[in-house]
This record gives sequence, structure tokens and C-alpha cells, in this order.
Amino acid sequence: MMNLNKGNIKLKAEAVNKADAIRQAGTLLVENGNMKTEYITSMMEREKVAHTYLGNGIAIPHGLPKDRNLIAQTGISVVQIPAGVEWNPGERVHLVVGIAAKSDEHIEILSNLTHILDDEATVQRLSRTTNPDDIINCLVNPTSNDNNGKALANLENTESDFAKFVDVAIQGNTGLHARPATVLINLAKEFESEIRVRYRNQTANAKSLVSLLKLGVEGGQTIRLMAQGADADQALQTLKREVESGLGDEAEEISAVSLGRRLEFESAAIPGIAASPGLAIGPVFQLKRGKVVFEAVAKDPAAEETRLRQAVETAKAQLRELYEDVKARSGTGKASIFLAHQEFLDDPELVAGARAQLQDHRSAAWAWQQAYEQRAQTLEQLKDPLLAGRATDLRDVGRRVLRLLADKVEDELTLPEYPVILIAEDLTPSDTASLNPQLTLGFCTAYGGPTSHSAIIARSLDIPAIVGAGPAILNLADGTACILDGESGGLYPHPSQADLETAKTAQQDLQAIREAEKLACYQPALMTDGHRVEVVANIGAAAEAEQAVNAGAEGIGLLRTEFLFLNRSEPPSEEEQFAAYSQMTQALNGLPLIIRTLDIGGDKAVPYLNLPAEENPFLGIRGIRLCLQRPDLFKPQLRAIFRVAHTGSVKIMFPMIATLEDLQAAKTIAEEVRLEIGAEPIEIGMMIEVPSAVLMAPEFAQEVDFFSVGTNDLTQYTLAMDRGHPALAKQADGLHPAILRLIDQTVRAANGAGKWVGVCGGIAGDPKGAAILAGLGVSELSISIPSVAAVKAKLRSLSLGQTQVLAKRALQCRNAQEVRAL
Repeated sequence: MMNLNKGNIKLKAEAVNKADAIRQAGTLLVENGNMKTEYITSMMEREKVAHTYLGNGIAIPHGLPKDRNLIAQTGISVVQIPAGVEWNPGERVHLVVGIAAKSDEHIEILSNLTHILDDEATVQRLSRTTNPDDIINCLVNPTSNDNNGKALANLENTESDFAKFVDVAIQGNTGLHARPATVLINLAKEFESEIRVRYRNQTANAKSLVSLLKLGVEGGQTIRLMAQGADADQALQTLKREVESGLGDEAEEISAVSLGRRLEFESAAIPGIAASPGLAIGPVFQLKRGKVVFEAVAKDPAAEETRLRQAVETAKAQLRELYEDVKARSGTGKASIFLAHQEFLDDPELVAGARAQLQDHRSAAWAWQQAYEQRAQTLEQLKDPLLAGRATDLRDVGRRVLRLLADKVEDELTLPEYPVILIAEDLTPSDTASLNPQLTLGFCTAYGGPTSHSAIIARSLDIPAIVGAGPAILNLADGTACILDGESGGLYPHPSQADLETAKTAQQDLQAIREAEKLACYQPALMTDGHRVEVVANIGAAAEAEQAVNAGAEGIGLLRTEFLFLNRSEPPSEEEQFAAYSQMTQALNGLPLIIRTLDIGGDKAVPYLNLPAEENPFLGIRGIRLCLQRPDLFKPQLRAIFRVAHTGSVKIMFPMIATLEDLQAAKTIAEEVRLEIGAEPIEIGMMIEVPSAVLMAPEFAQEVDFFSVGTNDLTQYTLAMDRGHPALAKQADGLHPAILRLIDQTVRAANGAGKWVGVCGGIAGDPKGAAILAGLGVSELSISIPSVAAVKAKLRSLSLGQTQVLAKRALQCRNAQEVRAL
């Protein structure tokens, strides 16, 4: 245990400004032999690159990691400023806790600090006390003080919280970080019982992401799950089973192209941590964030609460769209962090913390910033760097809402229109997901780690990246020539001519490797006996058509047109839609483009449509049902599609067809629109997403030119399992024999009418699923862009006869596990 004595505490201090307060805290540490005087400067420098305001009148100034050599032994100091000192605009500090951390001995004191943060009475008492023992007892020995407030009292009583509990070990090495914690929370929310998680001497609300992350549970450690309520037994049984199965956490696969050898340069390197392989040569550009400007006070708490609620809901909608965008470009695994970001916004403790501060006539923006910053500071102090890194995620989410509440926003990413190596203190996942790989040669951050979600996204975008290079990189002038080696983790400013030649040669070698891979992806999926399966892409944005072609896709099997309708205040015009579709046909240059008409409803809410709330939106007005009810949306889209059809190979596909009446009504409107504008007929297809469509497939096959099986929805409607449900998602497997038998039935019906069948659901992008689908007679697979090369390669390694035998065996299996075992 670390000591805090009276010599490290200064009571009744006065400070003219933040710098003066930090200097006083640092001087106490110097006088007690904890650090050298130069470390005070490092504490000042830290304020330029990081927030040290913990919340509720407490700040924790500390130095930069690079200056730890100036620390003799770990220690803390406390400067009490009864009158307070302004830390940042809107933040007034009464307790300055200076930290000189040579090791992690100070973590216990920081943990105790976080537990008194929400106890305003205790903080006010410590801000005015004339007895240094009060501060010592709260920070070093909290259990000895009976008056520390309800937060510490709760901490003492965790042993006897609930009578029902189970102990279970966290699987894997990465601990209870954001993604598995999100799964655990969503599971807990399915039960009425109050559910808590205890780790060592701390207890967390199992339905709060921030609360769970604050525990800092490392991989392999044991936690206690506790439940109290009517369904406590069932909750514990379910949660234990899911924790033991890993909470859906999987190791990341790194597929970026690598040279596989270390490069030697003459120039001195600024060393960092390799985060994404690759080599970049170019000028640097310093990303400097502006300000998010807002008033700290407001007159009407009720109005501010409404503003806060609306901002949170808008941010959730933005995150849903970002999740779909990243999933389409990089796959579900890389996109899943944005599900965790949504969970931050559903966190009851975070939102309640912000609302509680509105009663003091604070603005929604000020209250929200206080709430998320307090919790981010707490996460930042965790020992496990992976868990501590989630503070970046929380700030990313927090700033997203804050920008919506601000009076003026100046912190949006603004990059030059020419390729650069981006330099930044750190990048959030949202920042990284929005980078244009054509203009971002690579990036280097002063802070962060290789397990950050920004690093993971960089690898998925094939952007070379270095993290944790220290604040020295922030002094590089814009335009400084650099070499960034993402494989070794070195940034080389002012490279010599010899170094430039070495780097250019290495880039050529990398390009040769990439070209060899590209040539393979451009080869058709021609099986060993000559049978061909068409491999096309699913896209959700105009620019992705070109990306799909570059990845080897032979066309677009599913264009999700919802991107044109989301995140706006009114529907897109016919001309706007025509322009977007034209951009795609131009990029495809004759390759097929299947445009699915508007598929909104269920999980895709659009505020300006004013749709009524539904008990079960997945069984309500969605897909073609909405289009038939809203011809003002449907007809302009159909006109744009028919108009663009003369520029390329365009087909129409209707979503969520459940009855012949729906299909015939949609076809009637489409024909009316076609005749109005004098367009040529084009092929019309339909999605097979519900069991009724399969059962009526022979009749539907007489009405359409093709079928496209949406296995994601077909799975959830057939198995009656929400594919987004945390406890059921694993069981909602598209390779379940029930789904395969429905696909087989669909293909037989289509063949009988001389029509073809494609599959555009998740299992088509799984090489195992692709092989079985080919054996069932599916002639087109429409998949995410990153999966194109792998699926093509798998099919080229097999004969049609082999896949037919495989499919026949799969149809006879009893469950999805048996199918995958084939």
C-alpha cells in the first residue's frame, strides 16, 4: 500500500491559475523526494495534450510518460484550494491531486478517488476540512472512515450484496473490454433482476458499460456474477454460460500486406509502436482539433434535458449508420466497436449522471461533458492498457453528442486535398473510419496502443500506422518529409536520399505483392470442372461501386439504397438518386447493378418519415410494405432507376416480399412509372427473406426474373431469433439445416421456371457457406467487399461435384454445428 502523509498535503491554499496550482502540487512532491524539479514542467506539458480534470472539483495533474526517469519514487500530493481555481472553461477545482507515478502503486488511491467522485458531500467536506487526516483516510484508508459517503459505504458492503451468485473466469487474454462487455450488458438487460458484477473489492452494475469497464477485469481473472429478483436463477445461468463461451470475443485477424523483412535506414527514427503494416513516404500534416464552444449555464433545465435526449438519440442513429458503413467495407468484426459505442449512449449511469447536473441550471452540453469526462478519466487510470484505452472510445462517443449540443463546432476533421502522413495526439475510431485511404498515406499518433480500435480499423483499411510515438512528433512542422514504417514502428523525419531510395524500393516490392494478390482476385470463380459461380458485392454507398470492382467483384448484387435516405431532414429528390445511381453505373462500366428499393423499418428508423411506433417493427410496416403505403417515396426512386437503366446493366429488386399481392402491387406501380417516362423494360427480382416466400416460390417464380435470398433475415424469421440478440445471435446461424433446406427449395422452384437464384446474406461471404450454396445450385453470391477474394479462391479450389456432395450432406445435418463440422 502506498503512503500519503501530512507532509504531502497542503491545506487552505490559494492559486492564481491552473499552472500555479500544479506548481504547488509538484513542489510538495519535489520536497518529499518523489521527483526532480524538472518533472513539474512535464506536468505542465501534459495539460496541453490530455484532460486531467477528474470531475466534481478534483483534478489529477501528472507528467508525460517519456519523463518517468525524473521520478525517484512513486508518490502523490494533495493541494486543497477552498476558493477553487479554474482548470478549464467551466471546470473549477478544489482538490489538486498531483501524481508522480514510477510504477502502478498509485492505482489504489486513484480507485478510491473514483469512488468519491459522485459523492458531492464528501468532496465538499474534503475541500473545506482543516484536518489532513480526513484526506488521508479517504484516499489511502477509506474503510476506516465511517463518514465517507454512500459510495464508499457501498464499496464496503459488496461482500453481502446479493444471496445468489456464481463465480466464473473471463476467457481469453484481453479481459472484459468494450466488445465482450457490450455483449454481457445486453444479456443482463434481458432480465428484470438487478445484476451486479464483483471483481476483487469493486462492484459494478452489469447493465452499465462504463461501470463494467471501470472494474478493469483482465483476461483469465475470475468475476462474481450476482443477481437479485424474480428471474435471478435464470439470469445467472445464462450469463455464466455466455461468459464461459467467451462473450463472442474473437482474436483479430490481420490481413494487411507485409514485406516480412526489416528495413534499415540511415536517418534517426522517432520510435513508436507498430500498429498497421505498410510503408508511407510523404509530407506530414498535423491534425489540430479546434474547440466545441458552448455556454456552461442555462435557464430552463427541462428544455436542456429535452436537448440532451434528442442529441443522444441522434448520435445513436449516426452510430448505427457508421456501423453499417464500416461493416460493409471491413466486415462485422471491425465494425462491432460501434455497437459498443451505441451501448455507451444507452448506459443508464452515464445519462443519469448528466441529467443530475442539469438541476443546477447547467447547460446540457456542460452537464454531458462533465459526465463523460469523469468516467473517461476513471477508465484511463486502469492498469490494463487495453481496458484503459477504452477511455478514447468513451470520449469519441462523448464528443459526438457534445458536437450536437454545442453552440459552435470547430473540431471536425479537416484534411488537405493532397496525400499526407497524418500526425495527431490520438485518433478516435470515428476519426479513423472516416479517413480517405487515397489521401491518408499513413498516420502516426503520439499516444494510443496497437490494440486500440483506431489501430484495428487502420489495418482493415490497409493504412500504415504507428501509435504511441510520444509528443515529440507534435513538433514536426507541416510539410516535413517523412518515411513511416508501419511494420517496425519507426517514423523517419528528413530522410536522406539513400533512405528515400530504400523506402521506394520497398514500396515497389509491396506493390508487387499486392498486384499478385489482385490478379488472383480478378480471376473468375471458375471451379475445377469448369462450373462458374458469379461473385458480386453488397454495397451501401455510391463510392463503394468502384471499390467493389477493384476488389474483384463482378458486379453489384445488392445496392442498399437506404444510405440516400438516412441522416437527413427530408427524402432525397429523384435527381439526387439518379446522380448517385449514375455514378455507380459509370464505375461498373457494364457490370450488373441490382438496386434494392427502399428497405426502411425495423432497425432503420427515419425521423422525417414520422412513422408510428410499433410493438414489433420487424413484423410491421417495413420494406415493400412501406413503399406501397408511401408512393411519394417509391415512385421517385423507381423513376430514377428506370432513367439510369439506359446507362448500364441495371435490375430492380423488391425487399420483404411476403405475399403475391405485395409483389403484384409493386410491379404494377413500377410498370406505371416505366410507361410514364417511356423507359425500356428491365429485369425485376425479389428478396426471399420470409418463409412464406419460400413456400410460394413456384408461384413467385412465374412473376419475377430472379430471386435473391437474404439469409440474415430469412434466418431470424425462420428460427424466430433476433440476429442482433446477444444471447441468441450465435444460434441464429445461416448455416442451420432449416435455412439450407429453404434455400434448396427456393432453387428447385426457380430452376423449374428457368430463373436464377442469388444469395446476398452473411453465409455467402463465408467460404464454407459459399461452397455449400454452390452445391445447392445458387448461381450468384453477393458478399461484402473484403470477402470477395477469399470466396473466389475457395470456389476455385473445388469442383461442382464436390460441393454438391457437401450440400447433400449439409441438408441431412441436425444443427448448424454439424454443418460447420463438415
